[in-house]
Amino acid sequence: MTTKMFKKILIANRGEIACRVMKTAKKMGIKTVAVYSEADKEARHVQLADEAVCIGPAPSRESYLSIDRIIQACKDTGAEAVHPGYGFLSENEQFAKRCEEEGIVFIGPKYQSIAAMGDKIASKKLALAAKVNTIPGHNEAIATTEEAVKIAQGIGYPVMIKASAGGGGKGLRVAFNDKDAAEGFVACKTEALNSFGDDRIFIEKFVEGPRHIEIQVLGDSHGNLVYLNERDCSIQRRHQKVIEEAPSPFIDPATRKAMGEQAVALAKAVNYQSAGTVEFVVGKDKSFYFLEMNTRLQVEHPVTESITGLDLVEQMIRVAAGEKLAFKQADVKLDGWSMECRINADDPFRNFLPSTGRLVKYRPPESENGVRVDTGVYEGGEIPMFYDSMIAKLIVHGKDRSEAIEKMRSALNAFVIRGIHSNIPFQAALLQHPRFVNGDFTTGFIAEEYPEGFQKDSVQPADPKRLAALAAFMRYRYLEHIKMIDGQLAGHEMVIAKKFVVVTGIKSGSMKDPVEVAIRVELKDGIYSVYIDEADGVSRYDIESNWRPGQICLHATINRTSKITAQVERRGVKFFLVLDGAQYECMVLSPLGAELQRRMPVKLPPDTSKLVMSPMPGLLTKIAVQVGEAVTAGQKLASIEAMKMENTLSAMQDGVVAEICAKEGDSLAVDQLIMRFE
Repeated sequence: MTTKMFKKILIANRGEIACRVMKTAKKMGIKTVAVYSEADKEARHVQLADEAVCIGPAPSRESYLSIDRIIQACKDTGAEAVHPGYGFLSENEQFAKRCEEEGIVFIGPKYQSIAAMGDKIASKKLALAAKVNTIPGHNEAIATTEEAVKIAQGIGYPVMIKASAGGGGKGLRVAFNDKDAAEGFVACKTEALNSFGDDRIFIEKFVEGPRHIEIQVLGDSHGNLVYLNERDCSIQRRHQKVIEEAPSPFIDPATRKAMGEQAVALAKAVNYQSAGTVEFVVGKDKSFYFLEMNTRLQVEHPVTESITGLDLVEQMIRVAAGEKLAFKQADVKLDGWSMECRINADDPFRNFLPSTGRLVKYRPPESENGVRVDTGVYEGGEIPMFYDSMIAKLIVHGKDRSEAIEKMRSALNAFVIRGIHSNIPFQAALLQHPRFVNGDFTTGFIAEEYPEGFQKDSVQPADPKRLAALAAFMRYRYLEHIKMIDGQLAGHEMVIAKKFVVVTGIKSGSMKDPVEVAIRVELKDGIYSVYIDEADGVSRYDIESNWRPGQICLHATINRTSKITAQVERRGVKFFLVLDGAQYECMVLSPLGAELQRRMPVKLPPDTSKLVMSPMPGLLTKIAVQVGEAVTAGQKLASIEAMKMENTLSAMQDGVVAEICAKEGDSLAVDQLIMRFE
């Protein structure tokens, strides 16, 4: 059978995944069409495409979720096929069906397969029929809160409450008692209706010590189906994946084979044609149960590409064009180890609140030597509030897990983002956590290790003295730079001081409780020897580096063996260093400067205890109190929507509302005043 490859495809998505699909399409000689909302007119995916069509205003329901507008864009540009990416319409059976009716090829499974697997209740019944392991639970839609609590009691706590049409962590709660079950049912129902237009809810047993393991499958229209090994996606925060890796450090070959065969059996049951993922929850005894099937390309697909050598987007396009798979199950490789970190625009030190704005600096590490960056942004571009928070995906490939971890740590250290906050410090901290390094984790890992959230002191520098030495080295280099550019009179040249005092708040996290470190710097043969005086002796760090003042990334070799990359900045009189997620703020002073610094008064921060301020940029969707109303601690005050998530602001203490300073519908900036208490 002869097939004809597409000449032009439209990518019905935005951001990183749109750029990713375009890269493969161009490699295959296929022209690409981008669609964009008014908020995305300057976006990277628009710039990379051969053609671009505006499909509506910023809200996704009026643009990226508009089937009519995307179909019309295909017709207007002559696109023969549509790749939906992930999210938006990627698992919308009506979109896939409409494409088929309009004579446009949907680069994904047939709409019947999407329909069968898109409904979690129906898919579980299909899995049972296909003899796929399933979790005990109630598989019918639940009507009332009372019924939900009764069913949860019957299954036995803990239980998982899930929206039938859910995904991406929305419409999902774990309940440990009747109160959790009642509140979780209402919350899931509301989230599901708002996000998916389908508020059906079901309940199943929550597996103890669970791992989230998924199997990548790939099928063609000729009846061929294979599985491409597993991915471990257990590192999650509030059911959102944070780090993914392939293979899993927990799965043995026998379990991999059993899970793969069950995944293929399920895919065959729905005549699956394209790339898809069958997700399982795996207990600590390696028992595994079907969760759901994602009938689309996954965010984490690059780790599978890294260990198999396959381009999954290319495979999807070829399958959609009618080609047979060019390989069999026995041909699937498992080469080395791969990891992916999702780099998101959120602030890990403020409970991961969304961070929007301009990317003042954006310099990802080079894509070489087993490092890959998939991104949809660029330096100077905007991170809008209307869509998800993903900035990029950082992927590494190593010969084994240890090498993959080291490559990822180095790449994270070199990933420069300024202008907005990102979760890079959190990712870096996870990568060096002993439990992660040992592969000893479950889906509860983050909640267990950071029960109070991720704070600046959640990770401490492995060697604070090394960072103090780097700060002194930076100060010395600044003085060298000044000497080089300043006018010098012969015989009266500037003499660079050799003795410094590094003042930091490393023990308390606050400069109000300073720690002083006496340091001496010597330069010989291009090596900066930094001596740190301590009560028990002198520590020496020999630093070799070509770093120049103004550079954000400091690459150095310390004591001829240790190669590091740190991000460094000078902020007024302070130096700011970040290494492996640890932040180090200090002043490098002369001995006299340190003496004067001790005499400086400490400026106290303003009292904001009676103010309610926006913790993030976003849309004020609800004000739940009135002026003069007495509120109690924990009471809901307002709701802010940002990056497709609704965030509730609650009272931290009892009080009376004295003034409301914003109104519903306002676009808020960080720290903008919303209300004031008496």
